[in-house]
Amino acid sequence: MTREEIKVFGPATVSNVGPGFDLLGFALESPGDEMIVRRNGTSKLVLYDQSGCNLPTDPELNVAAVAVSSMLRELHSYEGFDLVFTQKIPPGSGVGSSAASCAAAVVGINELLGSPYDTAELIPFAMEGEKVASGSTHADNIAPALLGGITLIRGYDPIDIKHISYPDDLWCAVIHPNLEIRTAESRKMIPQTIPLETALKQCGNLAGLVAGLTSGDYPLIGRSVTDLFAEPYRTHLLPDFASLKASALEAGSVGTGLSGSGPSVFSLCRGEEMASSVGEVMKKHFTDHGIESRIYISRISQAGCKII
Repeated sequence: MTREEIKVFGPATVSNVGPGFDLLGFALESPGDEMIVRRNGTSKLVLYDQSGCNLPTDPELNVAAVAVSSMLRELHSYEGFDLVFTQKIPPGSGVGSSAASCAAAVVGINELLGSPYDTAELIPFAMEGEKVASGSTHADNIAPALLGGITLIRGYDPIDIKHISYPDDLWCAVIHPNLEIRTAESRKMIPQTIPLETALKQCGNLAGLVAGLTSGDYPLIGRSVTDLFAEPYRTHLLPDFASLKASALEAGSVGTGLSGSGPSVFSLCRGEEMASSVGEVMKKHFTDHGIESRIYISRISQAGCKII
């Protein structure tokens, strides 16, 4: 029997993860997007925003609709669908808001069409939507949003994505201050050329982080969660970032950095209790600066998008 409507959950994600600029990301169990996808009996995509986030409902401007349109063109399909945004990660939050929408939309449409693609094959379509949000095509949010876990994008031409194993007791505290940083604008702050010495240090950090994750070597993870490409040019957007990072590390964080382009900040922690403690310390930092914030404490989610 043909299904007419489904509901999809798209998880929030942390990208870059220190030295993994455009290459490394992981999925969270919460927060996330919820979206109803349904056939509408026309040949058009129709968008409904019930999220309270004032999302664009023009299919040419909405990231999820752009992702879906690219998939439908590839399939030579002229069937119409409604995308109903019922729960939304706030745009510009730094935890993969656009990726969650794109991933949920293509998973939903793919399911209603009888799954012509496996999940990994949906990545290029979702990336087309992400490009609208950030101005560039990258998959460090898209891949974990679709596939779950920690993903490494080894290469983009062709796209080559691998899961990275990690310790069972690895948790994450994410603090989302009531600030908005648009990814496209934030990317413009990053220099287009990097000195060789900086590039070598960054490569060492990324290799060390992957080795630490796969071996469960927490001291190595901690030494490696350092970004020399993007974070130095973005942290001025947050109040006293150096103090925030130092306080999180003192409270027990294994490693702390910007989530994506910010303003959210992630801290990798050993266990739920430590993650909760670190989250409270980060929240106090923003409170002391007169900025409201919200904490998310989550395991790294093994699951990506899912039908709910």
